[in-house]
Amino acid sequence: MDTAAPPLAFSGTDLRKVYQTGETEVHALRGVDLAIPAGEIVVLLGPSGSGKSTLLNIIGGLDRTTSGTLFYRDLDLAAMDDKALTRFRRANVGFIFQFYNLIPSLTAIENVRLVTDIAEHPMDPAQALALVGLQDRQHHYPAQLSGGEQQRVAVARAVAKQPGVLLCDEPTGALDSATGIRVLETLARANRELGTTVVIITHNAGIAAMAHRVFHFLDGRIARIEVNAAPVDPAGISW
Repeated sequence: MDTAAPPLAFSGTDLRKVYQTGETEVHALRGVDLAIPAGEIVVLLGPSGSGKSTLLNIIGGLDRTTSGTLFYRDLDLAAMDDKALTRFRRANVGFIFQFYNLIPSLTAIENVRLVTDIAEHPMDPAQALALVGLQDRQHHYPAQLSGGEQQRVAVARAVAKQPGVLLCDEPTGALDSATGIRVLETLARANRELGTTVVIITHNAGIAAMAHRVFHFLDGRIARIEVNAAPVDPAGISW
């Protein structure tokens, strides 16, 4: 029997982030040790200001640590300059935010094509929209789509570049429960069918049930890690 541990998508040691505001120092991360196995769904839970978004921005290459070591697989993110981080994001990371950031003058498929035109190994845009259940809405403009449909276009856009990791910051925060569950189902499907590592920030503790592991943040630290032996299908989540 092969008992080898799965490879890590992200690994970090003693990650610290200090923001300087005038003479005041804000310690957003206070020595975080991180291990996110590839191919898992990970949920980051914690109150506002606990360090979740700071960590997401750092592992996504949008920000830098003040100190500590950080790797994406065998890539040393802490050692990269701005151009290298841009290449890292373009090749490996899909971002999904609370607000959809779609271009109003472009159709759903044109919004997805914005990413596939510059990605290294893109999925066909129509295939990406089919993955999120919007194959019949690809020629609609954002104003012709519901909030949940717009968010699923944003998921399709992120998935279409076939990134190794999807980073999601409150992806259901602007949605009602039924619509939010449909969005979570698309994220779970990307994880299941494409092997994408998915990291989700949320204030909704119910979403933690779909994760393989949950990082509970408090005061810039991971206070505890909860491992789910049997993650719940999003359809079974209690909102």
